[in-house]
Amino acid sequence: MIDTRPDPLVKAEWPLHTERLVIRRMVPADIEPTWAFRGLPEVAEWVTTAFADLEAYRKVFERPDVIGPALVIERDGIIVGDLMLRITDPWSQTEVRERANGTQAELGWTIDPTHQGNGYATEAVRAVLDVCFGPLGLRRVVAECFADNEASWRLMERLGMRRESHTVKDSLHRTRGWLDGLSYAILAEEWATVSR
Repeated sequence: MIDTRPDPLVKAEWPLHTERLVIRRMVPADIEPTWAFRGLPEVAEWVTTAFADLEAYRKVFERPDVIGPALVIERDGIIVGDLMLRITDPWSQTEVRERANGTQAELGWTIDPTHQGNGYATEAVRAVLDVCFGPLGLRRVVAECFADNEASWRLMERLGMRRESHTVKDSLHRTRGWLDGLSYAILAEEWATVSR
């Protein structure tokens, strides 16, 4: 079912500016520059889909449900990574569902390997969390990764996200087989404390 609700990300002012970065909504012109690093084997290792080529990638990223929650991270006008900020509805009982709708987000990120190790992911995710718990008015943000993706879960912990689950061999990796999975989350009130 296609979500026909208004775009929730319009509640924030884009682009975001950090000390070194600009974070903005993805546009179709960003498809090829993001493919330049997303198509690399070391990046494809951890992302949901390893696309065969640029055209397969373009076909998916042109869809409104994919490009809509996508953000790009720029440093001096060069795209150094991307983020996904998908507003979701947490589980709720039927009678209170309306109060729960759109109060949570799932967050994901990818950094071009040539720009890794500079703290860009930490800086960008921190800025997006500020937006989540500020203008977007969310109450909870979640992120997941394979347990073997140490860089990802270390970033979540560095930002004060709480490990909520460590599942055993529940996540099927395309080449590594069944791997453990990790789920992290942070609440608005927790972010208010750790982001000071």
